[in-house]
Amino acid sequence: MNFKALTLGLAVATIATFSVAKPVAYQIDPTHTATVFSWNHFGFSTPSANFTDIQGTINVDNEKPANSSVNVIIPISSVNTNVPALDKEFQKADWFDADKFPNITFKSTKVETKDKKHFKITGDLTVKGVTKPVVLNAILNKQGEHPMTKAQSVGFNATTTFDRSAFGIGNYVPNVGDKITVNITTEASVSK
Repeated sequence: MNFKALTLGLAVATIATFSVAKPVAYQIDPTHTATVFSWNHFGFSTPSANFTDIQGTINVDNEKPANSSVNVIIPISSVNTNVPALDKEFQKADWFDADKFPNITFKSTKVETKDKKHFKITGDLTVKGVTKPVVLNAILNKQGEHPMTKAQSVGFNATTTFDRSAFGIGNYVPNVGDKITVNITTEASVSK
């Protein structure tokens, strides 16, 4: 084998190695992440509550967005309705049954791009031991170096709706709405 052919082969192999980009793993920042859910209350109002202490990873592949993924864990104990008695009620067996099922989870199964900033994320939502497919309509707010932490970061907003009764939480339906609307905002950063 001559030197020129060997050099060319090494150059091609090197370029091929660097051109295969892998998804970048961003860890969700629970202090800048909120999952707010709302429901109809006897037709009079639309109360909302939120979950905090959310953990998870957003894997972003800018070259091939279909290779991106989301994996999230939401502790039931973190629910905040601004009504302490209702927060406690939601922990009970006829609601979320937090002793038996302490977390809500979401794991994406498919990511589709609408354009560079809009995504349709299909995934499995597990609540109270029941897993159902849901679709998140997500918007990329920003991607780049965070001005405070200097870490590579991403920010997204997303929305979805589902029927809570599908997850075994049908208390007071139809007077208290079955349809739950979820609004999510999150920041996530690459670990240093």
